[in-house]
Amino acid sequence: MANTTSAKKAARKMVRKTAVNKARRTRVRNTIRVVEEAIVAGDQAVAAEALRKAQSEMMTAVSKGVFHKNTASRKISRLSKRVKAIAA
Repeated sequence: MANTTSAKKAARKMVRKTAVNKARRTRVRNTIRVVEEAIVAGDQAVAAEALRKAQSEMMTAVSKGVFHKNTASRKISRLSKRVKAIAA
């Protein structure tokens, strides 16, 4: 347990930031899930629109420090490859 005033404040801040980051991570996962469901359904128009939203959400998470840039890029790349494969 924190003893000093500054350590107590830091602990409170950490709890708030953890909640915010958890919410951001959940939003990213939900958008990815929507894309994957559209891919499984075989609906390219819905999948492409969902991918656009997922990209935006992932890059926002990157800018906020929730995900690493390369991780988001890798996920976007793999999802977009799967969306393009629906048309073929």
